[in-house]
Amino acid sequence: MQKFAINLLIKSLIMKEHLEMEKQLAAKEAVKFIKDNQIVGLGTGSTAYYAMVEIGILISRGLKIKAVSTSNKTSNLAKSLNIPIIDIDQVTSIDITIDGTDEFTSDLDLIKGGGGALYQEKIVASKSKKLIIIADSSKKVDILGKFKLPIEVEINSFDYVLNQIIAINGVGEIRLASNSPYTTDQGNYIIDADFGLINNPVELSNKLSQIEGIIGHGLFINLADRVITGYNDSTITYIHKSSLL
Repeated sequence: MQKFAINLLIKSLIMKEHLEMEKQLAAKEAVKFIKDNQIVGLGTGSTAYYAMVEIGILISRGLKIKAVSTSNKTSNLAKSLNIPIIDIDQVTSIDITIDGTDEFTSDLDLIKGGGGALYQEKIVASKSKKLIIIADSSKKVDILGKFKLPIEVEINSFDYVLNQIIAINGVGEIRLASNSPYTTDQGNYIIDADFGLINNPVELSNKLSQIEGIIGHGLFINLADRVITGYNDSTITYIHKSSLL
């Protein structure tokens, strides 16, 4: 029994290392799209971290950009990598954003927000001329919904929103951090909602957008231009149908 447990642990560690390598490969491929003098959106999370490291390397080699951050954590990391940060209110549009995802489909519908920077990530994505998502291969799904859907809510509205989620056939719970409600950089709470498999993400997105008290939700529909995943020693790129026209 002990030997089985040890073998299982070893396999788990090998798989984790493999997925981390895929993230790095995807990040290296994504930063190739960045050009001098662009405004670049910087995502939040373990996958976006690798892209920021690559951008830092490019800056050390002479790349000149300005960046918009999706979280305080990302801003602090950017400063440590000498990536110049400007406030999102200073720009009307962002040339390119590189960010991670919790799930994606072949249609490039996404679930995002697992890292806790949901609202700001959506604002940055919406302002971006090109949104490139990087991920390991485990994030590819046939139908969204295995990962719970993050929903950012105004703190005085979470009880109402929880009941409204039930009314549209979902179940939600407040995300916790150290046994207290997790609070976003904007001072909001996050509800992690389970709707089962989401066969019609556009319909669910519209329903959630009509609920008062919701600041933003983690369904990113028709926002990503491409998703890049690592695969063995290379990458696979999924391109949104609109980008093929």
